[in-house]
Amino acid sequence: MAKKTLKDIDVKGKKVFVRVDYNVPFDENLNITNDTRMVRTLPTINYLLDNGAAVILACHIGRPTEAREDKFSTKHLVKHLSELLKKDVKWAADCVGPEAEKAAADLKPGEVLLLENLRYHKEEKKNDPEFAKQLASLADVAVDDAFGVSHRAHASNAGVPKYIETVAGFLMEKEINYIGNTLENAQHPFVAIIGGAKVSDKIGVISNMIDKVDTIIIGGGMAHTFDAAKGLPIGDSLCEPDKYDLARELLKKAEDKGVKVVLPVDLVIADKFAADANTKTVPVDQVPDGWQALDSGVKTSEEYTKALAGAKTVIWNGPMGVFEFDAFAKGTLAVAKAVAKATDEGAVSIVGGGDSVAALKKTGLTEKISHVSTGGGATLEYLEGKEMPGIAALADK
Repeated sequence: MAKKTLKDIDVKGKKVFVRVDYNVPFDENLNITNDTRMVRTLPTINYLLDNGAAVILACHIGRPTEAREDKFSTKHLVKHLSELLKKDVKWAADCVGPEAEKAAADLKPGEVLLLENLRYHKEEKKNDPEFAKQLASLADVAVDDAFGVSHRAHASNAGVPKYIETVAGFLMEKEINYIGNTLENAQHPFVAIIGGAKVSDKIGVISNMIDKVDTIIIGGGMAHTFDAAKGLPIGDSLCEPDKYDLARELLKKAEDKGVKVVLPVDLVIADKFAADANTKTVPVDQVPDGWQALDSGVKTSEEYTKALAGAKTVIWNGPMGVFEFDAFAKGTLAVAKAVAKATDEGAVSIVGGGDSVAALKKTGLTEKISHVSTGGGATLEYLEGKEMPGIAALADK
């Protein structure tokens, strides 16, 4: 069912409650270290301002306790947000109650108000109806631009729409269109690259992808569980022995469906988990005891690159090795280059999940990808094919 977006409603002279995902990282001096999530919402906010709306922004930071720790206060976002929007952003010391109500009531068209952390109230995560009603009462209409929390049924995204009409912001719309439509109407050959540390985190994604793709590349730490399940020696590499049966089932499912599975053929191994470890490259069946695999080898990167050649749709989630250490970032870089090349040659490429996005950033190839998703857990659950409460709650066209 198509969802209403910003362009489907008239916002002139209205107060608009906008749920954004500003759960950004800070350094010890409370300076924002990565403002991507804020920057991505600017088109939505500026559109509202340009069309005569008064904008009330709501978000959460971190996982605050009842103590309302200062480090989780949204007041630390105000200065940077004002700079990004090139206008003074007002701030309310709560998100419901008298102070928020007065600040919202006084807000004029063209002005922006940022509310205090939603999660200072435990009712937010409980999707408490009364709390949702209080949030909704601040505005005439709502916009959800927080794809990163759309897999959670919280008051601000799943509760508010019960009281006021809620539509998708431009960022949310882009995520729904790119991920949802790409999965539903993928052009073939369709290749999925699934990496990261654990199979257990990605079972649903791998299983759902086997139903849709022509080729699945499995890399990163999770590949060792598949190798061990096939009886290969993995030394001290990361592994989940309780997932061997599952790994074998997934390989069998892929085989039955005619889906090609590409696993590492060689590995970069280290004598310890450290940036300065001694390393060597060995075939996948020759990992000695006491050593651990921390990246895929050159031959594996060649296999991955070959598997991506000619792809029309590519989805990538999870790095190929411990990319945080330069010595073990080569496999991930090779995949990033191959995905960028496929995109250059006409493929639609989607990269999602926190680690993949960070790894991609390190390669400097972010601009070469069709769509880089802002959601971590949300992207994963969307790729699994689960219903997303935050998206389901949006008004239908």
